[in-house]
Amino acid sequence: MPCCFDALSARLVEQAGCPLTFMSGFSVAAARAGLPDMGLLTVTEMLDQGRPLCDAVSIPVIGDGDTGHGNAVNVQRTMHQFAQAGFAGIMLEDQVSPKRCGHTGVREVVSRDIAVERISAAVDARRKGIDLVIVARTDARSALAESDGDIGALEEALWRLKAFAELGADVLFLEAPRSEQEMFRFCQEVPGKRMANMLEGGLTPLLSPERLGEMGFNLVAYPLTLLSASAFAMRQAVEDLQLGKTPDKMLSFSELKALVDFDGYDSVTQ
Repeated sequence: MPCCFDALSARLVEQAGCPLTFMSGFSVAAARAGLPDMGLLTVTEMLDQGRPLCDAVSIPVIGDGDTGHGNAVNVQRTMHQFAQAGFAGIMLEDQVSPKRCGHTGVREVVSRDIAVERISAAVDARRKGIDLVIVARTDARSALAESDGDIGALEEALWRLKAFAELGADVLFLEAPRSEQEMFRFCQEVPGKRMANMLEGGLTPLLSPERLGEMGFNLVAYPLTLLSASAFAMRQAVEDLQLGKTPDKMLSFSELKALVDFDGYDSVTQ
């Protein structure tokens, strides 16, 4: 599941043959506003980014719902808004708001009761007809390491994930495990569908899809690969232009037109 940040990147994921994509909060904050992933974008901005993105592709898109943007009632309204925008799923987490990227030093998660309340509210909203896949995430592994130690933090994270699974979350997500051993424990102890997060340069070991499948993961996200690769390419292109050169690695004009279906729209006007 390569993660996208706009309609064009989502279409590239679809054209590559991937079965689904995820609209990354980090990537949207960076691409839309040039801001870090520190809870600075509102739910309105995320929805505004998500509507044309979901409309541009036929594959399912999971949206980053952060903390649900408030209490249990807000979680349900966020669920409703994401479904209306065209998302097929939503990720909800247990950080204290404003949240931040899970690989940049998460400082605090909410209590067990509030964490459970958020996922319970989401599951209840689905029972009432909001048709979204629920990805339940915990950041307790990072947030509690200083106070509880690595082992205590992992134990708390696993407890929360088991509780989310019992409530009816569709996909369970342990953010930022530090080793293959921790990842294996997650897969062995938490029932249901499990997601791995492969962030280049992050806190979690980078493993192949084959290895992750062997361990028991059902889904693997690449949260920043497309954003990082595109930013690298754009920076290189700007440097080439500054030197008076045409970048040698870029889509041709015909390829770019095909990507946005120029001919399909042009035929309507003829």
